[in-house]
Amino acid sequence: MALHPVITEVTDRIRKRSEQTRGDYLDRMAAAAAEGPRRAHLTCGNQAHAYAASGDDKAALAGGRAENVGIITAYNDMLSAHQPYERYPDVIRAAARAAGGTAQVAGGVPAMCDGITQGQTGMELSLFSRDVIALAAGVGLSHNVFDSALYLGVCDKIVPGLIMAAATFGYIPSIFLPAGPMVSGIPNDQKAKVRQDFATGVCDRNELMRAEMASYHGPGTCTFYGTANTNQMLMEFMGMQLPGSSFVNPNTPLREALTVAATERALQITALGNDFTPVSEVLDERAFVNGMIGLMATGGSTNLILHLPAMARAAGIILDLEDFGSLSEATPLLAKVYPNGLADVNHFHAAGGLGFLIGELLNAGLLHEEVKTIAGDGLNRYTKEPKLKDGAVLYEDGTRETLNNKIVRPVSHPFSKTGGLAQLKGNLGRGVIKISAVAEDRHVIEAPVRVFHTQEAVKTAFQNNEITEDTIVVVRFQGPKSNGMPELHGLTPVLSVLQERGLRVALVTDGRMSGASGKVPAAIHVSPEAADGGPIGKLHDGDIVRLNATSGVLEAVDVDLETRETAIADLTGNGNGVGRELFEVFRRTVGSADTGASVTL
Repeated sequence: MALHPVITEVTDRIRKRSEQTRGDYLDRMAAAAAEGPRRAHLTCGNQAHAYAASGDDKAALAGGRAENVGIITAYNDMLSAHQPYERYPDVIRAAARAAGGTAQVAGGVPAMCDGITQGQTGMELSLFSRDVIALAAGVGLSHNVFDSALYLGVCDKIVPGLIMAAATFGYIPSIFLPAGPMVSGIPNDQKAKVRQDFATGVCDRNELMRAEMASYHGPGTCTFYGTANTNQMLMEFMGMQLPGSSFVNPNTPLREALTVAATERALQITALGNDFTPVSEVLDERAFVNGMIGLMATGGSTNLILHLPAMARAAGIILDLEDFGSLSEATPLLAKVYPNGLADVNHFHAAGGLGFLIGELLNAGLLHEEVKTIAGDGLNRYTKEPKLKDGAVLYEDGTRETLNNKIVRPVSHPFSKTGGLAQLKGNLGRGVIKISAVAEDRHVIEAPVRVFHTQEAVKTAFQNNEITEDTIVVVRFQGPKSNGMPELHGLTPVLSVLQERGLRVALVTDGRMSGASGKVPAAIHVSPEAADGGPIGKLHDGDIVRLNATSGVLEAVDVDLETRETAIADLTGNGNGVGRELFEVFRRTVGSADTGASVTL
């Protein structure tokens, strides 16, 4: 199938925009790769330090002929999604030895859980942790004794930060290893209903706790289609992890066999063999376009609109919000997974999952097929399904038909003709909105605004019954320079209750929402942010704002913003407590949301 003209146009636009930066990047990667195996440049003393505790692997490492895989792990046992990684290094080391190679843990990176910090002070460190993860991974790989790398990470900021590191070390091959989703608990919509009941006083905290614990109940990622599971989709669409590996549950025979297979593949694609596949050749413009298309086709998390530009910059590629907007217009919505539907990711996987969607999009000319992936050349490999045969992974053709058309659909019969995310722009700046979960009759909201500077103030106004008419809730001074751009998911129950009362409500903010948010219209990542003099800082209570997701417009109506002063907020409290003191330099130097809100790139 010929490539869709919009896909070609956007790819060419990105390539032209990135010509200088991408060229410089590839020159650096080629020069580093030309130096040959990394250990050859270390002194005997350097190497002795690296191998001192390697036990039975010491002779193979010192000989320099066996491939050595560096493991970057985001393991901790507080995050359910990352708890399964506790055993991975042992499995990887054993698999590497069996295949004639070696593996060492190169370093660990932090992994914080947005579910734990949601609505708490710690959430203000969440976005910044992405760049810390990239830096920490870079420190681990800087020992320069590795021929390839395996990255163990799943959740919100972890995968983007690890991709930034992998691209920076793009002269060596890298493979991402998922841990898989937890098995299904109570339905996500049931959990959301209990949260709303608690917000209105219908149920008590004990009932809320029972519902939460029944939803988040075991090892693995949360089962809704939030940022963590969107990351996993991206890694397959971009060819950075094994086909069909994203949504296999933890602690199952197939999950362990996929870990072994990824280790074997990491040994095969080093410069010491005949199938050298450095990251710099995998993460090109086409890979990022494929990732953006996957984001649109699945109605994925809005957080990836923030992360993908930062990830791309690490590979010398410059993405713009217009790229997301153009691709959304050309990409049909093919999946309905909570919060966009009732199904969770386990149901999605059983209904055909990523393999089915990739096949559909390839057949419609909506993905680049001729790409390099860690599994080999061509994205068609990702339409296949892993099976466990005699203890090893074998790939078979995946389903070519949806196994549940309430969850996944073919291109010929999509849930929507356009993607799940849209760009917004107007006299309030630029932002994005997730529309895949928003009812069509709420794609356009025009109403007076109520302006707040904290989400706590919104909750107080709600509890005092102050919002009784159609309202656009503006929450500003929530951008990266203000307080690290925390997610405002705690507002979802409040806004959902107002919407269910029959009010036409929306949110406009320079902050973020959770990947689990979606049913209330929300213009987020508004840039420039209020703390940077953005127009959102000039709104007054009662101003009329129009949010039109259909035409991509976000504007104050009949308001001369140029003549107004920007509001000043007291941000002095944002710099201390729960580690915020350590991140002052981040708040001062962070980039804008529309360029990825990065400190390091």
